[in-house]
Amino acid sequence: MLALIAGTGVLPDELVAHLPDRPLICGMEGFLPDRLTADVTFPLEQLGSFIADLQARGVTDVCMAGAVRRPDIDPSRIDARTLPLVPIIQQALMSGDDGALRAVIGILEEAGLRVRAAHEIVPSLLPPLGCLTQSQPSEAEIADSSRAVGVLRAMGAADIGQACVVHKGQVLAVEGAYGTAWMLQSLVARPDAGGGILFKGPKPGQDRRADLPAIGPDTVTGAVAAGLSGIVLEKGGVIVLQRDEVVAECDRLGLFLHVHERAV
Repeated sequence: MLALIAGTGVLPDELVAHLPDRPLICGMEGFLPDRLTADVTFPLEQLGSFIADLQARGVTDVCMAGAVRRPDIDPSRIDARTLPLVPIIQQALMSGDDGALRAVIGILEEAGLRVRAAHEIVPSLLPPLGCLTQSQPSEAEIADSSRAVGVLRAMGAADIGQACVVHKGQVLAVEGAYGTAWMLQSLVARPDAGGGILFKGPKPGQDRRADLPAIGPDTVTGAVAAGLSGIVLEKGGVIVLQRDEVVAECDRLGLFLHVHERAV
């Protein structure tokens, strides 16, 4: 039996829409799914009891999908089952994003639950290699993609973000704590004539079972507003939500969407 720990955003909805059977939908207080109705809700302070509940229901597999920020902890709400996990949770909250996710995955696996990635359950969430749009990248833009790979490696080593903007070999912006949309918005008033690519991919060494980067139609709109020529994704590392709509919007606006071979 599969349990989906659903956060905010479109990904949980799209995942459930592609599954033949509805999973047990769970949500953490403060970050409940936008449109799905959660069967089970829990505060982080009662994570241990939540896991025991999953075990009692016969859950064997868990998928985490959607956005969740780091909550504030209320010590008075910590229950007996969660008390032994407090040191791990505290360390996770002080770690970077990837470290926090690894800690949560470790807790679930220690309880005998198998953690599965969204794209493992629904492989069609990952686009195929190559250009998906009518517009094609130039040789210079492919070169910018290779440049961006190196930038993301450096960002990943510092656990900073999963996207950057490169134009003619120059880095115009990197993703930080406020995400891709904010980064693109910062380029709307750029002083040059435009151009460049948005490159998105997972951090090197990232556990890909959770927090895999994603784009959707809003990303296309943001890229156009930022004056970019196209979007490049690392093969096997970025989920495309509402893919048909994303490709159609790229074609309508003259953007290319290219899936770049994964760097070794």
